[in-house]
Parts: sequence; structure tokens; C-alpha cells
Amino acid sequence: MKPVTVADSSAALPGLDAHPHARAVLLRALPPQGEPSHAYLFHGPAGTGKRTVARAFAAALLTDGAHDPGRVAERIARGSHPDMTWVTPSGAAEMLVADIEEPVVAAAARTPFESSRRVFVIEAVHAMNDQAANRMLKTLEEPPAFVHLLLLSDHREDVLQTIASRCQQVRFDPLPPARIAEGLAGAEPERAQACADLALGDAHLAARLASEEGGTLRGGAEELVRSALAGTTGERPWLGLLEAAREAGTAAGERSRERIAGELELLPSKERRRFEREGSEAGRRGERRARTQTLDLGLRLTELWLRDVLCLCEGAPELVYAVDHFSQLEHDAGALEGAGARVREAIELVGETRLSLQVNVSEELALDALAYRLESLLAH
Repeated sequence: MKPVTVADSSAALPGLDAHPHARAVLLRALPPQGEPSHAYLFHGPAGTGKRTVARAFAAALLTDGAHDPGRVAERIARGSHPDMTWVTPSGAAEMLVADIEEPVVAAAARTPFESSRRVFVIEAVHAMNDQAANRMLKTLEEPPAFVHLLLLSDHREDVLQTIASRCQQVRFDPLPPARIAEGLAGAEPERAQACADLALGDAHLAARLASEEGGTLRGGAEELVRSALAGTTGERPWLGLLEAAREAGTAAGERSRERIAGELELLPSKERRRFEREGSEAGRRGERRARTQTLDLGLRLTELWLRDVLCLCEGAPELVYAVDHFSQLEHDAGALEGAGARVREAIELVGETRLSLQVNVSEELALDALAYRLESLLAH
């Protein structure tokens, strides 16, 4: 087989140049010379390009032997290729069995419509509940020869071993902060570097942090810590984070309703009521998921602010992430001089609250309790 060069990889699978392990695995599998596996697990931090590469790899698989190979990638990008299925979790915090039962398990038993293969991309496979995972296992263990499953996960360690062991591993490495910062067009250099560092290798998150919404979340996180230091949590400093989360949920709900309205017009009248009911339920779950994820991000930024304060308390200013707010961090660290143990405990408190939000606790009560616990720990 002719060796594939880095230049070839850029053309065939855009986005692979920064991921040598993924490049080595996937380029060897490209048809017509390669022999692709029936299942791959793409794992690595969010924002490293897993979805982009999965879409390009799926296009390469479906182009092989296609009647009109020139249009395959375009149709996949539009979501209109009949032999390509893309699955995302519909649950508020997990992937449900309904997400894969018909779209994957049942569909995998049917022969391709027009290609010689069928490709299924399943996002957030680490979020599968037990029932969904058990159903998925049967397809992974005995897949038809024409089926290829591309499983995506930001957290390899959270994927069930029974699932992961049946897939060929494809690792995506965190992107260097400097490279992420370069891609944040329009942001001031110091702010771009701070957002890139705070994103911990996630380019999509860095862009979000550099946006107006990201600025609001960062400001809310800082205010939560500052109010604890000043003993002013009675002013409910977490309201900004809660409002940002609610706005994210509302926006997600509106997008879902617009999508449902567009798809309803294409359905026969006898199917519309059921589709509208199911779509409405999925929309509510998506709204809650967006709200919870945004609130979780705000608390994660709170953790990182405290982490930066701790770096200054411990005499390691070179490790600070939020370099664009260095003077504010110095002020907070000065108020906590010699209190490194208390700052570490505060970080743990925020982490506990993040976990509690995954089990349907009252967001307002959880944030209120966190604010007062931080005040009792950090107020001077």
C-alpha cells in the first residue's frame, strides 16, 4: 500500500495534523487501499476536532464505490445522506436507549440504501445509561460487515470498558493554548490567551469564553468569589450565573421549536401529532441540558478563579490562567495570604456543587448554599 503523507492527510481528513495518533490510525484505514474497522472510539478533550474528523472519515467511507462520489461530503454536511446517521443524546444528562434503539441498533441490521456501507456517528458515548449501553453492545459484538460505528467521547475514562474494548482507539490530544489563542480572532491578545488557558485544550470553549456570553460567565464567577471574601453573599451574587444559564436554556428551547416547526411541514398529517409530542419532550430535555451545562461552566470558572488565586498564594504567578485579570487576582490573593488550605477547600466545595447539579437539585438553593459556605470559609 502506498504510504500516506501529512499533505495527503490534510486533503483527505482535515484537522488531523495536530493529532499524530489519530492520523496514524485513520489514514491506514482509508479506502480503497485501507481496511477500516467496524468500530472506532474517538476520545480526547472537547473542541479538538473529533466531530470534524468523524464527518470527514464518514465521507471517505461512503465515497468508496459511490455513484456520485463528488457530492457525498456535501450531502453528509447537510445531513441528507441516507447511509449516514448522526446520534446525539436526547436526555437531560444522559443518552437514552431510545437514542440508539431505532437509529442505530435497528438501522444497522438494514442494508445500505445507496452506498456499500452504513456509517453511524454516536456523540457523548460516555453518557450512555446502562440500558442504552447494553443495547449498543449487541451491535458492537456482531455488526454486519457493511456497518462502521464511530463513537465519540470527551472522557475516555468514563466509557464503559465493555464498549471501549470493542472499538479501535483513536486519541485526540489537547490543543496547545497558544494555537487556540491564535484562532480567537477579534479578541485582545491577553484576553485570547486567558480564554485559551481557561478552556484547558477545548478550542470551542475558548471561543465561547471570548464571546459576550463568556465574559458574563467569567464575571459571574469572579463576583461569587469576591462576595465570599467581602462577606456580602446576602446580595445573592450568584444571580448572574443563574440568569446566564436560564438564557442559554431558553435559547436552546427556541432552536428546538424552530427545528420541529420546520420538520412538521414535511410530515404526513397523521404523524405530526406524535412527532410534535416527542419533539416537545426532547426540546424540554435539551433546554434543561443547556441550562445545566452553562451553570456548570460558570462554576468551573469559579473553580479556576480560585485555582489562580491559589497559584498566587503559593508564589507561582507564572501558572495563572486569567492573565487578563491579573491585578484582580493579586488583590484576592492578598486578602487570603497564608490561607492556601482554605482556598483548596473552597475549590472542593465548588466541585461538590457541580456534581449535585447533575441529580436534579434546586439550582437556586444549591448556589445559595455554596455562596454562604464560601463566605464562612473565605471572609476576612
